[in-house]
Amino acid sequence: MGKVFASPAEAIQDISDGASILIGGVGTPQASPVGLLFALRDKGVRNLTLICNNTGAGPWSPSILADNKQIKRLIAAFGAYAGWATAVDEQIQSGEIELELVPQGILCERLRAGAAGIPAFYSPTGVGTIVDSGKEHRVFGGREYMLETALTADFAFIPAHKADTMGNLVYRCTSRNFNPVFASAAKVTIAEVDEIVGVGDLNPDYIVTPAIYVDRIVETTVDRQEILEQLKPMLAHRLVVGGAIERPGMKPGLTRELIAMRVAKEFKPGDWVNLGAGMPALVTQFLPEGVMIHTEVGIMAPGSPPQPDQIDRDIYGASGEFLTVQPGTSFCSNLEAFTMARGSRVKAVVLGAFQVSEKGDLANIWSPKMRAPGVGGAMDLVVGRARVIIAMEHVTDKGEPRILEKCTYPLTALRCVSLIVTDLAVIEVTPEGLVLREVAPGWTPEEVQALTGAKLTIAPDCREIAF
Repeated sequence: MGKVFASPAEAIQDISDGASILIGGVGTPQASPVGLLFALRDKGVRNLTLICNNTGAGPWSPSILADNKQIKRLIAAFGAYAGWATAVDEQIQSGEIELELVPQGILCERLRAGAAGIPAFYSPTGVGTIVDSGKEHRVFGGREYMLETALTADFAFIPAHKADTMGNLVYRCTSRNFNPVFASAAKVTIAEVDEIVGVGDLNPDYIVTPAIYVDRIVETTVDRQEILEQLKPMLAHRLVVGGAIERPGMKPGLTRELIAMRVAKEFKPGDWVNLGAGMPALVTQFLPEGVMIHTEVGIMAPGSPPQPDQIDRDIYGASGEFLTVQPGTSFCSNLEAFTMARGSRVKAVVLGAFQVSEKGDLANIWSPKMRAPGVGGAMDLVVGRARVIIAMEHVTDKGEPRILEKCTYPLTALRCVSLIVTDLAVIEVTPEGLVLREVAPGWTPEEVQALTGAKLTIAPDCREIAF
C-alpha cells in the first residue's frame, strides 16, 4: 500500500511553512509522537498552527517547537503546562503565539464534526465564559447554547501501539485518549507506532482507527520506557499533597484528608463520579465500595495508584498520574468520555476552585498567579447536569475569601455548583442563596461568616461536620 516510511523525517518531508498539525496524545511524553516532533523541529518549518490538548514540557513534548520559534498559532485546552515554565507560555504572553482556548470535549467535537463534514453545532459548554467571545447563541428547551464551528488540519501526528502495513491502528489502555478523533480530522494522518506488523496480524476486534484514516506509518525512533524513567522525577509535582492547612494567626480547620472524607460521604454504591486534580483526587481514598470513577482521559473505574516498580506507562489519569486496572476497568476515547459527562451519565463532579460565587458560579481555570490560561475539561464536565461539588480551602493563603458575592476571576461555568466543602464548612448552594449546613470542629457559624465574602443563611439544624 506504500504507507510505511523508513523514518520520521521521511514521513514529514512535505510539511511546509504555515501548515496546521494535530498533535495526538494528552501531553504525557511517554505516549506522544516524539519521533515525529523531533523530525519537525529538525526540519525547521515555521508559522505552524498546532492543535492539541497541551504542548507539555520537557524535551519530548511539542513545546520543543516553541523553543525553536516555529509556532504561530496554538489551538488547545491549555496555554501553559502546570508546574513548568516553557517557551510556549512565554510566547503566548508576549504575543508571539496566538492562543485559541478550546475545552477538551469541545475540541473533540469540533474535530469529529470536521471529519464528518458537519460545519457547526450548538453546545452548552462555556456559555458566559472566556471561550464565549462573539459566538452565536440560541435557546433550545429553555437552555442557552452557543455555536461551535468544525475544525480540521493539514496533518495529524498520531501515536499508537501497533499498526499493520495497511494502516489499521491499535492503542494500549489510556493511550487511546484523543487519538481516534484526531486521526480522522486531518488531510494527511501520520501514525508513529511501537510496532508495524503484516496485514492480518492484528485482531480486527482490537483495531480502533481503521486504515482509511491513516496515510503514513513510521516506527518510533524513541524508547518510551526510557522516557518514562526520566519522567518520574518530573511528575513529583503532580503528587497530591495532604495534611493540615496552616495559616498564621488562624486556628485550624479540617485537614485536606478530612475534606476529602467529608466529600466522599455524598456518594453511594453505583454512582459514577469524576474527581478533579489536587484535593479532589484525595477523595479516591475514601469512596464507599461500589462508587466508580469516571475520567475524561478515558479510563473508567480504575484501580489505585501502582507501586513505583509496577507502573505501566500506558495506564494514567487525567493529570498524568499513574493508575492500575481492576475488575471492571475499561478504556475509551476522550470523545466518548466527554459524551458521558455532557450526556448526564456522570452522577457527580468534584473539583477544586479559586472562587465560587453566591449563585454557584465557578472560577477554577485561571488565577493571576498562573501563566498562560487554560480551560482543560472542567467546562465540559460541569454542563452535563451532574452534581458539582467543590473541595477547597475556605480562604487564600493571604486570608482572602474564596466564596464571594461575585467571582473576580475568569469563569469556568455559570451557576453550576451545588455544594462547597472547605476546611471550615459545608455550604449548600440554593436558588435563595448560600446555606451553611455544617461547621468544622471548634468553629462557630459566625466565625465562618466572617471569612466568607457572601451572605450565609445558617440552617436551623446547622451542626458540626461529622465523618
